Amino acid sequence: MMNIQTIGFVACFVGAMVPAVVISLFGVSSQDAMSIGERFHAQTSHSRRGSPAEESRRQIVRPPTFKEYPGVRLIELAPPAHRGVRVEEAIARRRSVRSYSTKSMTRAELSQLLYAAQGVTSERSGIQLRTAPSAGALYPLEIYAVVNHVEGIPKGLYHYNVRRHGLETIREGDLSRQIRAAGLDQQSLGEADVVFVLTAIVDRARIKYRERAYRYVYMEAGHISQNIALQAVSLGLGSVCAGAFYDDEVNTLIGIDGFSEFSVYLHPVGTLE
Repeated sequence: MMNIQTIGFVACFVGAMVPAVVISLFGVSSQDAMSIGERFHAQTSHSRRGSPAEESRRQIVRPPTFKEYPGVRLIELAPPAHRGVRVEEAIARRRSVRSYSTKSMTRAELSQLLYAAQGVTSERSGIQLRTAPSAGALYPLEIYAVVNHVEGIPKGLYHYNVRRHGLETIREGDLSRQIRAAGLDQQSLGEADVVFVLTAIVDRARIKYRERAYRYVYMEAGHISQNIALQAVSLGLGSVCAGAFYDDEVNTLIGIDGFSEFSVYLHPVGTLE
């Protein structure tokens, strides 16, 4: 019969061997031979031989479905009313646009873009469904707006309140230099009328999908960003997706910890001549 010390040793040994076993299940004999990207892909994969994505080393507590900033100024936005080009035309015309005019975006245009990104379209079984698809309707993505030139809205950092279709004021001030610097000095980030920052509260999805949820947040960022891009075309605006940025600097600018919530994607949008 094993004593406590023996049990502890066995537990530590098994725990140390699990990653190697997981890797071997997916056709790679040595974990050391794998890059970070390859390891991520392998350890979040599903297979009939095993599913390491189901494992989690910590207990997950379900975060609130909606993130809100109580007590801050809320800028209410008008309901979306734009009726633009056909979706087929928007798809054909979509291009990555990195240079913008000096004209300001209108408040109505910003409202339309935010609605396209994550607006509520209907309710089913008590769940508010949105414009972009989400695994299990769990919606782990949040949207922040770095406003540079929007009519009637001061420059600053805002959070999109999905339930109230409004902007919560986090802080006012010109942040164009900071967001450009954090985005590897991409000119579009400093010149855009607004830069949307997509972040993920991954535990909203991990509560159901465990480690595979990390894949889903990146997929969903793509869904949202494509909605923004097509809506921009319909409004006669230019936009581009930006995945290159210093994560810690963007997280600090937004005011998130980079762990329970982290930046995933940047999407600048601006007016055209």
